This record gives sequence, C-alpha cells and structure tokens, in this order.
Amino acid sequence: MYQLPNTHFELDLKNINEKLAQANASQIVSWAKAEFGSHLVLSTSFGIQSAVMLHLVTQVVPDIPVIWIDTGYLPKETYLFAEELANKLNLNLKVYQSHLTPARMEAIYGKLWEKKDVESLNLYDRIRKVEPMQRALKELSAKAWLAGLRQNQTQFRKQLGYVNQQGEQYKILPILRWNSRDVYEYLKEYNLPYHPYFDQGYVTVGDWHSSRPLSVDDDHERDTRFHGLKQECGLHLPTSKEEAQSLDSSQL
Repeated sequence: MYQLPNTHFELDLKNINEKLAQANASQIVSWAKAEFGSHLVLSTSFGIQSAVMLHLVTQVVPDIPVIWIDTGYLPKETYLFAEELANKLNLNLKVYQSHLTPARMEAIYGKLWEKKDVESLNLYDRIRKVEPMQRALKELSAKAWLAGLRQNQTQFRKQLGYVNQQGEQYKILPILRWNSRDVYEYLKEYNLPYHPYFDQGYVTVGDWHSSRPLSVDDDHERDTRFHGLKQECGLHLPTSKEEAQSLDSSQL
C-alpha cells in the first residue's frame, strides 16, 4: 500500500493504475481512504445517477466530505433530489456557491447561456462551478477527489485512468469502466433512486437552461448539455495549457 507522507509527494500513477485495474470499485475507494485519510473528498452534482457514487463511497467512508457545487440555476427537482439523498444516506454535505449571486452575474455579464458560444459558456462555468470547486478543495484541505466519471461519457474521459492528477489534487474514479447496465444493476440492488428527470427522457442533467432530454437526433448523451457546443463543464478538464489546447470546443 502506498503511504501518504506529511510533506509534498507524487504518486507513481502508472504503477498504481496497473494495480487498481484488478480491483473493483469498492476496493478502489478503500485504497483511496487508506492512502489519503482525512484529505479525501467526494464530489456530486446530484445528477441522474449520482446515488451510485454517493452510496458506494459512503459505505466505505461514511463521514467523507461531499462537495456539491450549487450554481443557483439547478431545477427544483434537483434540489429536492439532493435533500432526499442527503437524508437517506446521512451525507456530510458541503455546499459551495459562487461569490457572485445569479442576479449580480446577470447584471454584469448578461445571461451567458443565451449567447450560445463556447467563450460565454466557459466564463459561466468558471464563475459558477470552477471557482467554487477550487475554493472547496482548498478549504477542505483535499489532496484527493473521488468522482463518478465514466469513460464512455465524453471523448476526454476515454483516456483517463483510475487515478489521475488534476492541478494540486489527485482525482480518483472508481466507476470509470462501468457501463449503463452496471449503473442500473447497482441502483436496483440497493434500491436507490434516479433523478426525477430520468423519467422525462434526460440521461444527464445540470442547470435548467443548459440541459434537455435525449432526442433521436443526438449522437451522444452529452449533446443534451450546453446546447451541444461542449461536453465538459470545466470541473473535470486538465489544467495544463498543453492538455487544454488539445481539446477543441466540440470535445470539451
């Protein structure tokens, strides 16, 4: 087992990912708990399948800080779903928001999502999602961050390992290789709920103004987000200039 020293350290990601390839999702969470201890956090969007990671992780680390970035533009159903899961799973929920209220942001920048260009959407994401997340990671002294990304969700995620470095934190993805059937079977086994929007045809859901149900014309489930202009919100993108330049707007 890799031990966490008290000073700055770097993990041998190639070696770790090779070893974790033989582990199941719960074992990966257990490895992360042993490796990072109280410096481990979990993020959630309370999206369609968020109950999977929330249940999976809290079975191993019941008191783990759960970071939720509330943009202020989530559907009413998301807020109610969050309340349901927080109570059901007794979550140690840490809610973070932008320092700019929605009203103040709109006064200064306008309704950025209505401009329907990548630059405006990226600015929106930096204000409402990325800055609060970075603040959360810093305030919670996070050295590692558990997330529910899966490799079949976006082009960028296809090349990720179970453990990755993003900025100053390591990002750990226990269900990276899961498919939709794995998710469904887990939810069914533990009697966990989907987000209410699943029954309305949504396969992924974020802010009310930038999410819609899946249609027969969509090539990918992420086409239903951000007006089809990009696939990532910014929370899970690489931070180096070289990596960022390798992704055009159709792949983000």
